[in-house]
Amino acid sequence: MASESTINKDYKTADQTERRSRIGVTRLHIFLLLTAIIIPGAFLALTSNEAEAIRVDAGSAANPESEIRPLALPAPDQGPATGTSASSVPAIPDINALQEKTVTIKKGDTLSGIFTDLALDQNHLFNILESGKEAATLKHLLPGNQLLFRIGTNNQIQQLVYKIDTTSSLHITNNDDAYSAHVLVKTPERYITQASGAITSSLFLAGQAAGLSDDLIMELANIFAWDVDFALDIRENDRFSVIYEELYLDGEKIGNGHILAADFTNQGRTYRALRYTDPEGGSDYFTPEGNSLRKAFLRSPVDFRRVSSGFQGERYHPILGTKRPHRGVDYAAAVGTPIKAAGDGKILFKGTKGGYGRTIIVQHGTQYSTLYGHLSGYARGITPGKPVRQGQTIGYVGMSGLATGPHLHYEFLVNGIHRNPLTVKLPNALPISEKFLADFKQKSRSMIVMLDMLENALLAENTF
Repeated sequence: MASESTINKDYKTADQTERRSRIGVTRLHIFLLLTAIIIPGAFLALTSNEAEAIRVDAGSAANPESEIRPLALPAPDQGPATGTSASSVPAIPDINALQEKTVTIKKGDTLSGIFTDLALDQNHLFNILESGKEAATLKHLLPGNQLLFRIGTNNQIQQLVYKIDTTSSLHITNNDDAYSAHVLVKTPERYITQASGAITSSLFLAGQAAGLSDDLIMELANIFAWDVDFALDIRENDRFSVIYEELYLDGEKIGNGHILAADFTNQGRTYRALRYTDPEGGSDYFTPEGNSLRKAFLRSPVDFRRVSSGFQGERYHPILGTKRPHRGVDYAAAVGTPIKAAGDGKILFKGTKGGYGRTIIVQHGTQYSTLYGHLSGYARGITPGKPVRQGQTIGYVGMSGLATGPHLHYEFLVNGIHRNPLTVKLPNALPISEKFLADFKQKSRSMIVMLDMLENALLAENTF
């Protein structure tokens, strides 16, 4: 733009002042017009450049390599996983572009047969089964479980999801025509709850009335099985209190956890059990003093209807028609009822033994042995010399040998001498190790307080 001195040189007439005024106004208008056009354009250009810079910076911060990558989408109903980090889960193509097919496993189904039914390429089956050791689960499909196929273009399997159980699922993912396998495991939330009740007819009916599941009732009976014979010792007005875990997944209850603490009062005597897991991972139930609730032997090695014949010095044999000692206890039960090893030991004898019919003898250390007679069959894998654990099924109730009906004949020997299984004093299992005793008492303190409160409330509601 021309300066004021330049204008003076061009206009030197009498009306110079007026001309200068007009030209000055005109130049001012032009200047304002140019300003209105140029400055906003420059501002917009600057703003646009700054915005682009911001977008680039933001993109660089979110992704240093400035690449667009597909998200690794979880399968439907899959929550946080344990044992598998997010970075280790392979990415899959856009889930919205995939075709989904769900198959509910039926008895006799195989993965190969399912591939045929869905017209899927059998060549991919081998690669899927070889995608990792976790994929071996697909060789033994369980009826009722589901397979989810996610299929891309050219009928290519991009992802296969097999729901193993409530909390875990197997994922086979296609990455550039190479399959990889991983298992996602959801961790359920644990909530502590409680129940209590009084027995009027049976433990099962009282437990169900208190809201306990059948499994929890069985667990309660097993905890106190060494001190209470739930077939013979239960009386009206016996009572119980239980503190246990409930398991929730995605806000829905999926089952129960362990019993954490329990009281059982039988014929006026109260037994108390506290679950403790030591720092080495061992778990068991103990008294508040740290003594094991578990005895070295089960009092009854079978779930029976009644004791059909007790331990006697002499009795009339119903088949032989003579009097002879009965050195064990006969538990009447249905054919096929599982028989459990009364204690830890090893199989000393398995086979037919005279009037006992099919028989198993278990040796427990050097001092004790137990005999199980009249079996209908043996559990799989039971052979002489094989170790067995307390509570392990070793055979099944029958009526082989000299028997008038299905029952278990059970004998208990101490140093080779027969003792009455119903009355013999059973040795205790080991107490809590001295090095863990302080930890046990500290952790069980709150459970003891809760049991005391439950017991007091139960006594206040009922008159025994």
